Amino acid sequence: MSDHGRSDFVAVPRDREVLVAETLRKGTRVTGDERSDLASDLKRRYDNGESIRSLAAATGRSYGFVHRLLTEAGATLRGRGGATRRSRR
Repeated sequence: MSDHGRSDFVAVPRDREVLVAETLRKGTRVTGDERSDLASDLKRRYDNGESIRSLAAATGRSYGFVHRLLTEAGATLRGRGGATRRSRR
């Protein structure tokens, strides 16, 4: 992996495994192995209960970017929660 476009790199220990939280400059393209690695890390964190918004904040990317990577990685996305609307009768 190259350092091009990366503004910060931090390893965060969590439950016996080291999760990599990368803060990338806004708008920097993430491709190839770097994209695959980021997608699998985000999927693992999402599956462990983190929200898309918290993942977006941790990586410095948009909600849409994180949502797209999770979808590409095959994550089963959770529902929004909160009250649901009933149909009128």
